Order: sequence, then structure tokens, then C-alpha cells
Amino acid sequence: MTEAVGVLAVRSRRVVTPDGERAAVVRIHAGRIVGLTEHDDFPADGVDLGELALLPGLVDTHVHVNEPGRTEWEGFETATRAALAGGVTTIVDMPLNSLPPTVTADALRIKRLAAAGRCHVDVGFWGGAVPGHLADLPDLHAAGVFGFKAFLIDSGVPEFPPLDPAGLVAALRAVPGALFVLHAEDPAAVAAAPPSDRYADFVASRPPAAETRAVAVALQAARATGAKVHILHLSAADALPLITAARADGVAVTVETCPHYLALSAEAVPDGGTQFKCCPPIRDEANRDALWAALADGDIDCVVSDHSPCVPALKRFDTGDFAAAWGGIASVQLGLPVVWTAARRRGHTLADVARWMAASPARVAGLPTKGRIAPGADADLIAVDPDAEFTVDPALLWHRHPVTPYAGQRLTGVVRAAWLGGRPVTPHGPPTGRLLTRNGAAG
Repeated sequence: MTEAVGVLAVRSRRVVTPDGERAAVVRIHAGRIVGLTEHDDFPADGVDLGELALLPGLVDTHVHVNEPGRTEWEGFETATRAALAGGVTTIVDMPLNSLPPTVTADALRIKRLAAAGRCHVDVGFWGGAVPGHLADLPDLHAAGVFGFKAFLIDSGVPEFPPLDPAGLVAALRAVPGALFVLHAEDPAAVAAAPPSDRYADFVASRPPAAETRAVAVALQAARATGAKVHILHLSAADALPLITAARADGVAVTVETCPHYLALSAEAVPDGGTQFKCCPPIRDEANRDALWAALADGDIDCVVSDHSPCVPALKRFDTGDFAAAWGGIASVQLGLPVVWTAARRRGHTLADVARWMAASPARVAGLPTKGRIAPGADADLIAVDPDAEFTVDPALLWHRHPVTPYAGQRLTGVVRAAWLGGRPVTPHGPPTGRLLTRNGAAG
């Protein structure tokens, strides 16, 4: 397939728009959607998808690419190939696990140089808020980051230390109007996990109270400063009433969860199965059901991967020690089928999935032209067979180290084609993604 001169037309009987599914032709010009027309209004040189569903390209605002500095863990080429294979056409890269971390404007420049010419999807960047660098935040914001990531607990890497409550308030005041995205776990509520291959011991070491207490700290800081905060990778449903109440009081707070919290449960994690380790942890089935209910009610805004790979040795498969293993699940390629497989069983639609995984992440991060099939939006599109099933084979994953807790699982939903800015793209093709900035510039 090649892009037609002028207007490209893509037709499907299942075009997933913000208003639901409809049979339509999506018209594209100069990389943007210019209109939707009736299904029969179709030019001879258009692309006809038949019964394949046409969705907006997914937007994953929580991806750890790790380049430069820890490129042996992952990298822009491998991470963005995996994203594209999974129907993700825009990612926003986290500021830590790379060296240097993205905590200054100069570090952002280094990160952008590492990414240039290597990205298969569009890529934006978060900045980092850490002690000793709060004075750098205004310049970093002016350089185009989408907001600032901060930890309220040890991040796992020494070059990205956490903020205490006073430090968080100072950071929020340093850049008025900026979005702060927060890893909310309370160090005082987290017990040191003893060496153990028992998953139950690890979960007990990071109880729901660790999240609820840290969420309360984040909300108190937001109230005091009027800042916008986003709670990352919510695992504990117990924290949701705090968030709902804060919203009712006018606090600008949003919240995400991740595919692994919606599809997996503590009861199914085998002892020694450190491929399942993440922080905060995968909790029990009742908690999972509560997360689904909150997602359905709109209390959780979006679903993003928290793609956080490492070299396999750091997963400590030799000992199965959950305390020593790196905490992170690499799933940017599998998020769509993982969520869709579970969602359809619960009566949800493709329109729901598109809202959770495309429109809402784009809205939260401030990407107004991403995540929806509507006039004026970027023509980032994916054709999906929503009924096709496959078994997860790690050898077919594109991220650098094919470690996954989903190995051998039977999932539903296969991406058959993708367009980035109206141009057909595949993971096998050349990297054509742009580097995005908050002020709308791209390169």
C-alpha cells in the first residue's frame, strides 16, 4: 500500500470513533483526518478493510525506553518496533532508567539525539523531578517535555531519588500549570521484602496502604498548590475513593492503571515467577474486579503499559527471589490484546478500549491531535481483527529481551495494518516516527 496523492481513503464497516462504531470512509490529507463520509462514498484507489475494525492508533504515555545509558535493557528502535506491532502509534518516554536521566534541558537534548532517526512511532518525553534539580524544571518545561515524573518512594535506580512531601510541594510550585505524574507508594508503609521466592511475601511487603497513603500525600500537595497531578499505574483499588473525593472538591487529578493489573491476579502468580514482578504489585482477584468497575465508571481515566524491561539476569530467574528481582513488566506490544481479551468478556466494546488506551492517554498528556478518529486529528490508525486469536510466543515479541508474564496465554485481537500520519507503516519498515514536544513542534 502506498499513500495516494492528495486524499487517502480508508474504509471499514467498523470505524471506531469517539461516538462509537459506524461504517464509514476515513478521509486523510497531509497526515491529518479531514472527514468521515458514508461507507459507499469510496474511491477506487482507497484502502478497503472490509470487516476489520479501524481504531485510532493507541497512545501509551508510560514507556521506559532506557536509552541512552541502559540501551542493553531496551532502546528506541526495539521499543518503538514493539509498540507499532501492538497498535501503539505514540509513546511518551519516562525520564528514568536512561543515563543521564531526563532531569535537565541538556539531558533532554541528549535523549532526543539518541532517539533521532530510530523511532517507528511518534515519541514524546517526560521530564524528571528529583531533589537537587528543581531549579532546572522551568527550562526543562520550556524545552518541550509533557510534564514531570516524580517518585514518592525509592525508584530502584540511584540517579533518580524520590521527593519527600515537602519536596513534592516545592516541585509543584516550581512550574505552575505543569502536569506532574507520580509514582505513589509510601516508603513508611513498605516493609523490606525478605529474600523469598514466594509471591505472597512480596505482595505483603507492598500492601494497599502504601498506595493509599502516598495518593493522599499527592492529593494534599495538589490541593495546596492548585497543580495538576496524575497517579501512575494504580494497583490498589482502595485508593480510588480518595481520588473521587478530591475530584469532587475541584482537585485536578487523573489516574491510570495497566494491563497487568486488569488481566492478572496474585492468585495465579507462581512462586519464583519473577516475570510477574512489578511495583506496585499485581493484587488479588477482588481488587482486579474493583479496578474494572472503576474503569467502567470513568473513575480511572486510562490504561497504559508501564513497559519497563531489563536484562533477563536482573529478573533473577536463577533464584526466583522477588526481593532481588527487577520490578517491571514489558508489555507495550501486548497491551491491546491483553485488555481487549479481558474487556470483551466483561461486556465492553472496542470503543471503550479506544477511549481507555488512545483518547484518554492523549487527553491526560496534552496530545490534542492524537488518539481519536475525527476531523483534525493525526491520521494514526490501526486495522484490527477483533476476533482473531493467537498464543503469546516470546520469540515473536519485538522488545529487546522477550521476557513476558503472558507467555503461552491465548489472547484475542490482532493488529493487521497501521498508518502513521496517513502513511502505511510496519515494524519491518524504516523508522518514520517524529519526536514530539509539548508546544506542538515535531522533528
